[in-house]
Amino acid sequence: IVHLLRNSTAFVSYKDLKGVMSQLKGIYGAADAEEARNRLEDFAESTLGKRYSVIKGMWLNQWEQVIPLFNFPPEIRKLIYTTNSIEALNRSIRKVIKTRTMFPTDDSVYKLVFLAIKNATKDWNKSVFRWRQAMLQFVVMFGDRFKQG
Repeated sequence: IVHLLRNSTAFVSYKDLKGVMSQLKGIYGAADAEEARNRLEDFAESTLGKRYSVIKGMWLNQWEQVIPLFNFPPEIRKLIYTTNSIEALNRSIRKVIKTRTMFPTDDSVYKLVFLAIKNATKDWNKSVFRWRQAMLQFVVMFGDRFKQG
């Protein structure tokens, strides 16, 4: 969602940015996919939607990737609408691997990746915003598959 928002607003004038963002927030903040689709149509018919008609096309092109977001309650959506944490972990692993040109064995790669992940987790001392609300929803949705800890 974050990348879709960035792409949608890449060519939006600064004076229109606030209005466009509030209408787009209504789309991804909708209760279900049908309501989101209706809000997208409402946006397309609005003054800003007509001025920036390419935004509707961007959202429709990615609609199949947007729909699964509505399978989750709002508490979980706030945690998964961005991939920044995954990208940060991948960046820390790449940083360690790219300095080496050869690995003597497969085990050496596994060990290096393990140590990179272990070092990356040292910085994970901040609690995730609204994690308790999301955790309750995970327990409701996934039952015994979700382990508290």
